[in-house]
Amino acid sequence: MNQFSLPADDSPPATITQLDQLLRRQLESAVSKYFYESCDGVTQSLLISCEWYLTITATALTLVINSPNQVINWRVLNHVVPIGGYLESFASTARIRVCPPADIGTPVEIRVDELDIYQDSP
Repeated sequence: MNQFSLPADDSPPATITQLDQLLRRQLESAVSKYFYESCDGVTQSLLISCEWYLTITATALTLVINSPNQVINWRVLNHVVPIGGYLESFASTARIRVCPPADIGTPVEIRVDELDIYQDSP
């Protein structure tokens, strides 16, 4: 939909206030809590071994996982399909960004609607 055809009350604010920022952080915190609680024990254990957080923008929910080392990074990448399944229950336009340690490689970003190509075929 064309942004200019929206009524003024439905358009995004021209500037972001401190209250807007606070509400966004509270929303991200709440979604993070519910996301983590929806995961199975294996996924929770994997997340605990990393630094992770959720960001919410107008276009997508993004799970950012910062791996502390290459071994954990490979475990996360091998577990990305189940992680995506949990994330998809919160937003169909979600993404997962897996970040290895800075000196090892570059981040990988995967949309949850693309995860079916990563699943093993029977």
